[in-house]
Amino acid sequence: MKKIKEKSLFLLDMDGTIYLGNELFRGTKEFLAQVKAMGGKYIFVTNNSSKGVSDYIEKLDKMGIASEKADFITSVDGLVYFLKNKYGEALEEILFYIAGTKSFIKQMRDEGFHVVESLEEAKTLEKAIDVFVLGFDRELNYRKLEEASYILTRPNEKGREVEYFATNPDWVCPTEWGFVPDCGSMVQMLQLSTGRLPYFIGKPETIMADLAMEKFAVNKEDTILLGDRLYTDILCGNNAGIDTIFLLSGEGTLKDLEESPAKPTYIKENIEEVLNEILN
Repeated sequence: MKKIKEKSLFLLDMDGTIYLGNELFRGTKEFLAQVKAMGGKYIFVTNNSSKGVSDYIEKLDKMGIASEKADFITSVDGLVYFLKNKYGEALEEILFYIAGTKSFIKQMRDEGFHVVESLEEAKTLEKAIDVFVLGFDRELNYRKLEEASYILTRPNEKGREVEYFATNPDWVCPTEWGFVPDCGSMVQMLQLSTGRLPYFIGKPETIMADLAMEKFAVNKEDTILLGDRLYTDILCGNNAGIDTIFLLSGEGTLKDLEESPAKPTYIKENIEEVLNEILN
């Protein structure tokens, strides 16, 4: 097993890993600079589908970190990759109902997906909804929940069960003061009303990790994933066959680790501690 300082590709979760809310963790800038100084690469891999990459670039810029689109792989990128591979040429005939933020919906439309945001919009088009997608929806309202329940419990106009996907299984998203419900909690609500669960795209599935390693032509032995959630970040690394660092700066705790089937390669308090190990 290679030491952390010997790795060449660092996959970085964001919320709870390099910052919390609008507060950048101490050591983050220095860590990123050190990775580059070692000749390594880093890429931000986030399950958060509520924001587009441009929003993350702006957020990091305000924290003093310059970045560009190529520095990110999000659960939306994973979703686009997955759906294009799954449906192929048939994609242009498929109508998607997306319960998500305006940013998420715009990203999907920009990628060529035919998206509606309401049953009324689908009715106007006189087309059947084929696929329902749920994201981390910071703009969630009761109308969306009602329509989601309707869509997921009835065959569509073609007599078929609507396929169901979600961007990520995270129960909560960390903030400066605590936690707010994330996509996994919204899935739980719909499971209680419909009895259905989605196919999840983001971590712990390996799509984003695989895309990152392919992008930089780096093998598993030279790759390491840093994150604060055992059931998404660390389990993703386990599933992908790569080393992981469990950071205690966000959602996960040592108590969680005792009960979790996902086991990290390393445990660190925060990213500054990772930096210190590299430097030493």
